[in-house]
Amino acid sequence: MEVISEEGSCSCSCYDRAKEVKDFDETKAGVKGLVDSGAVKIPKFFIHPVENLQNPVAGGTSTVQVPVIDLEGGPRKEILDGILAASETWGFFQVVNHGVPLCIMDGMIEGVRRFHEQPKHVKMEWYSRDYNQPVRYFCNGDLLVTKGAANWRDSIAFDFHDGQLDPHFFPPVCREAVSEYIKHMIKLRQTLSQLLSEALGLRTDYLASIGCMETESLVCHYYPACPEPDLTLGATKHSDPSFLTILLQDSIGGLQVLHQSNWVDVPCLPGAFVINIGDFIQGKRSGWKLKPASF
Repeated sequence: MEVISEEGSCSCSCYDRAKEVKDFDETKAGVKGLVDSGAVKIPKFFIHPVENLQNPVAGGTSTVQVPVIDLEGGPRKEILDGILAASETWGFFQVVNHGVPLCIMDGMIEGVRRFHEQPKHVKMEWYSRDYNQPVRYFCNGDLLVTKGAANWRDSIAFDFHDGQLDPHFFPPVCREAVSEYIKHMIKLRQTLSQLLSEALGLRTDYLASIGCMETESLVCHYYPACPEPDLTLGATKHSDPSFLTILLQDSIGGLQVLHQSNWVDVPCLPGAFVINIGDFIQGKRSGWKLKPASF
């Protein structure tokens, strides 16, 4: 294994990280483009420090599990108590029986896969680092400004700054899937907003009334097979700088959450969404003792 610095680059003084990053970004092909080109080595700026590459071990026993909340599983008070307990102690939980059909969830995952597996010349039309673009495809949003190692993934983001976005902005290959998915996410957002408000002892429409969940952003990550998987990561430890994240996992897995200093696997539960409390909800009001999730 190469000796690497804290920035995840080669110790050789002749290495020009900025140039390699710029050259890569200008291909507008992302990491999938590297895979399609037959690359057997990954660019140095994707190599993470050794300490980051040590696989976190899921702590505890099989009895330590991320809470699962059945939104139709009993009296409303029991549901509210479960959400509050999970939010205070984990900052993370899964929800089932949430009203989103499985075919919509599967269709979204398939739509994202279809987008990222299109030919380069089709995808590159959407490649952008302009945050004013309502739909943009990119590899690592902070790639050009960070000194840290990049993550091995490509992404497409849909930003609903005013709560609405014309489906004609969506790539044709995933237009229908995204449109249908967003309709259901708006409903689920409303449901979760009401449940969290009540769980906090507030009136049902409180969080909605102060605009906490008014603006949505849909970010879809794609992790192609890596030629040197032991040198890089698809995602590093982080918390979300938002109010709330609704996460749809595929069947591959790999997600973990930090709980009481131990990493706990988040299993792929068919038909479930992962809900995590963001940093913003923690700082919104000091009386809310909710825990932002780190994963």
